[in-house]
Amino acid sequence: MPSWGKVVLITVLVAVVVGVVVGTVTWALMRSDTTPPDIIELDWWEHTIIYQIYPRSFKDTDGDGIGDLKGITSELEHFLDAGIGTIWLSPIFVSPMVDFGYDISDFYDIHHEYGTMADFEELIRRAQQLGIKVLLDYVPNHASTESEYFKKSVAREPGYENFFIWADAKIDVNGNRTVPSNWISQFGGSVWEWNEERQQYYLHQFAVEQADFNFREPAVRQEMINIMQFWIEKGVHGFRLDALPHLFEADPDDYGGIFPDEPLSGNMFLTSDQAGFTTQEHIKDLIEIYDVVYEWREFADSWQEENDSETIVLLAEAYANVSMTMLYYGDERGRIGCHFPFNFDFITSLRATSNARDFVYVISRWLTYMPYGNVANWVFGNHDNSRAPSRFRTTMVDGLNALNLMLPGVAITYQGEEIGMRDGYVSWNDTVDVNAINQGNPDNYLEYSRDPARTPYHWDNSTNAGFTTGQTTWLPVAEDYMEINLQAQREAERSHYKVYQSLSRLRGMASLSHGAHYLEALSVNTLVLVRHLATYNTYVLLFNVGTDEDTVDLARVAFLNEPMTVYESSVFSRRRTGDTISLGELSLQPGEALVLRAPPT
Repeated sequence: MPSWGKVVLITVLVAVVVGVVVGTVTWALMRSDTTPPDIIELDWWEHTIIYQIYPRSFKDTDGDGIGDLKGITSELEHFLDAGIGTIWLSPIFVSPMVDFGYDISDFYDIHHEYGTMADFEELIRRAQQLGIKVLLDYVPNHASTESEYFKKSVAREPGYENFFIWADAKIDVNGNRTVPSNWISQFGGSVWEWNEERQQYYLHQFAVEQADFNFREPAVRQEMINIMQFWIEKGVHGFRLDALPHLFEADPDDYGGIFPDEPLSGNMFLTSDQAGFTTQEHIKDLIEIYDVVYEWREFADSWQEENDSETIVLLAEAYANVSMTMLYYGDERGRIGCHFPFNFDFITSLRATSNARDFVYVISRWLTYMPYGNVANWVFGNHDNSRAPSRFRTTMVDGLNALNLMLPGVAITYQGEEIGMRDGYVSWNDTVDVNAINQGNPDNYLEYSRDPARTPYHWDNSTNAGFTTGQTTWLPVAEDYMEINLQAQREAERSHYKVYQSLSRLRGMASLSHGAHYLEALSVNTLVLVRHLATYNTYVLLFNVGTDEDTVDLARVAFLNEPMTVYESSVFSRRRTGDTISLGELSLQPGEALVLRAPPT
């Protein structure tokens, strides 16, 4: 063969080899991150990020200092930008606003401060255009005493006589009228309130103005379904179901016709008018609750099938022990409940002093108890509890968001968590929360107030944080809005918001949407979460939850291969995206989180 022929042959062979190698590497890289065609496609809700909007504090468009539906519609692109697929609106129904929407007087219309039904329909239309699902906060446990339901029940109108829990007074030895039982409201004081017109007591597990429905009355149960159907037909994709553990109270028929007193709990730190002073065994977590939830799921699934619609989801708010909580998924007889009960363990079981072993235990407990085949979820904050950076530490913002977004299942973000919003200060004079007003005083009200977690969203550093063009706001804007706001974080080179965006994009990777997980406390202070799937890139979260620098050995972590690179890091981390990390010892600053990318194992 002539020499030029050998050169051509060698060139061709090299080109073929290089082409094969490059092609193989390209295929491997593509296959390492994209969702595989042979894996079952997830339903829309199974791996979504749900963003809780507190409408009163989100965005005001008419200058009255109160957020509204047009404000939400105007900022829907924010959710696309953040990688959020689902929004959940705290109550927007007609209400006297004693408990800011959780005291509903008309379940079929929009509260005037938030807008009109036309505004809601426009919100749904625009959200559908953008591919964003909308969920509503539904409050089935009680209605406002200003509702037509209650007024008709007071008047004993046919069909409404037993819509609420009514009871005759007890008469003491001195001939005085007393309450039917010693049950205590969640907001303090007796659950019983005398109604002069009806000459009976009615039961309210929350504020006096929030009368509890009687779920042993068939007409009530049917009306709850009617309400859900009305809003589903308006275009919502499901509901967050409020206060489900309180749907039922002890049945007098089981106790000789009386409402039985509860034993005292023995909690020496509570006064006799505070929830928890008695055991609450007759007013919370009664087994009949689940029958109603299973009925609702049957309705939702039937409506979905009959109308060939996307899945209608039901999400249960249930502060209960882990066994009772898991029953909201369904029971061992095969009955199906909610798509999931909210997992409040990060709120109720962890705090600033918790170590890595506590975190791992709490996460593992939920995944261990969750019935097979169901979907997990993770909640780090909501409108009823202090914000996560205030409960934990401000250095932990990115690590907490990373944990939320990288754990298997649904991630739930409370309004402002994506930018690291903290509790705002609300003085006693500015306090509007009924819980704080009922149980607190100028010295201790912050122990009860939910207002600090509800202050207006920080859009920018203009007057009132860009929340309103008005001069006043329904709650004071937090003083740190000049430092912590969305516009500043969008423009910054590194910010909590940009970390959040990066992590929300990461959820699209096959290893996170379909992969397995490995979770371990590498030390007292540092945990590791590994998300892995055969032939796909592995993603690793390292999070120092402690207050001191910590060094751990990555060589002991399963499913890790070199070369490893930094995918994302806390805003204050010395490490940057693309930095190489070796197996071996690694030091993390207090609160620091690192997300690493490693090749398939």
